[in-house]
Amino acid sequence: MLILAPMEGLLDHGLRRVLTRVGGVDRCVSEFIRITDQLLPVRSFTRVVPELLCGSRTASGVPVRPQLLGSDPACLADNAARLAELQPAGIDLNFGCPAKTVNRHRGGVVLMDEPELMHAIVAAVRRAVPAAVPVSAKMRLGIDDDRRALECAQALEAGGASELAVHARTKAQGYRPPAYWEEVARVREQVRLPVVANGDIWTVEDAARCRAVTGCSALMLGRGLVRRPALARAIRQRDAGVANDRADLDPTVAALPWPRVVPLLAQFWQDVCGRVERRHRAGRLKQWLNYLRHAYCEAQQAFDALRLTNEPEAISAWLLQNQELVALDASAPAVEIIT
Repeated sequence: MLILAPMEGLLDHGLRRVLTRVGGVDRCVSEFIRITDQLLPVRSFTRVVPELLCGSRTASGVPVRPQLLGSDPACLADNAARLAELQPAGIDLNFGCPAKTVNRHRGGVVLMDEPELMHAIVAAVRRAVPAAVPVSAKMRLGIDDDRRALECAQALEAGGASELAVHARTKAQGYRPPAYWEEVARVREQVRLPVVANGDIWTVEDAARCRAVTGCSALMLGRGLVRRPALARAIRQRDAGVANDRADLDPTVAALPWPRVVPLLAQFWQDVCGRVERRHRAGRLKQWLNYLRHAYCEAQQAFDALRLTNEPEAISAWLLQNQELVALDASAPAVEIIT
């Protein structure tokens, strides 16, 4: 099982659609939907997860599990019940977000100081939705240390969670390497529910080592998949024993060759131009290029060329100029660029 991680402000439905088209991803978890003190209208759920209007699946058929974030068990339960009416591919609960704004409002990883509340939230949501709707959860190892990781995992299990994803760092550790996979193994050994390992899976080799250390067969890929769009596909090929020597995969980076990435950028840009305010469009493309440049020298060149550009017309012109690269691969047709 390979799951596309929730990444607030980055992995929205537009990028989910593009990345799942590449293949290898079994399921996605959405950006969080913040629940405070009111019952949200249906549009609040479909705005973040428009896939709910299409069977809770991306255009390529990959299930998307909406994620809720909050600290009020009753309010979360009410909203989960409304969400369940939209027939989601499950409901995920966020106990891992390290963002200061979220934490100040008693959401995300700060709840790991209150395992009793975590239990109450999961139990309330589990009671509120049909038994056929999976209720999963995501957490970190803790806030400042990992001393309560096992207690929190056991609280979530006792509350009825069907699956637990563990980011192998505390809030204090942020995203700094290394990820402490051995601590995920310690959690997995103490609970009966399936555990998903998350953190620092950048390559096919990382995936193999993470599985060996954690004992988890299921992995959650976030920044690694954004940097290398074919990473999940390459992991799946390795799992199947398929030699990674095909022309459309570069075994050194587990990534598509750059001429195959350009159409993905064009597809993403089309989506951005169709729904994002003009003044924010360039920033969205540069955000993804900023990740891609860790794996592609061409992405670095593109980022440098577009770094000071905020005009959508200039972005479209750059994409049109780079369509000639697509002609190198007949299976990756050029994409019509919005201007």
